[in-house]
Amino acid sequence: MRKILFAAFLAAILAGCSSTPTTESGAPIDDKSGAAGTATPGAQTSGAPGGGVAGTTGATGANPLRDPNNILSKRSVFFDFDSYVVRDDFKPLVEAHARFLQQNRNARMTIQGNTDERGSREYNIALGQRRADTVKRMMLLLGATDTQIETVSFGKEKPKNVGHDEAAWAENRRDDVVYAGE
Repeated sequence: MRKILFAAFLAAILAGCSSTPTTESGAPIDDKSGAAGTATPGAQTSGAPGGGVAGTTGATGANPLRDPNNILSKRSVFFDFDSYVVRDDFKPLVEAHARFLQQNRNARMTIQGNTDERGSREYNIALGQRRADTVKRMMLLLGATDTQIETVSFGKEKPKNVGHDEAAWAENRRDDVVYAGE
């Protein structure tokens, strides 16, 4: 009898760990149409300490979105010049935020697309929107829902760095992730 109960318990544990793959399709994430640029600031490392993404609170009750040791505290995805391709060094960051949304269905975010100052206002608004939409599509493919994510483009209107050189432009070519209530 103990063996049957143990087997049933083990089966329940394994069933709880399974996941259902997503079959949505979206725009290509690795579109190489953008021109290659120089390295940009804020390169990310993969995953949170311990390799996982916590829910709304960790073992200590801390919010992982505000924990500086958690990848979820990182909120900017940087892009190469004239590109809306999510760079490989920022994919773990996008994946972590998508997992957080998947695990916290009441969480809502806005992805704010930004560009550097070069180009017309109209061009930059469109490029910022493509950047935000690309990150949103990637998160949707990873399990977030459409109702959890809004996108907006600020184009070149909200620079992080007001300088007029490559270092400043690299900081401004970004998407910022802003959670509701923050």
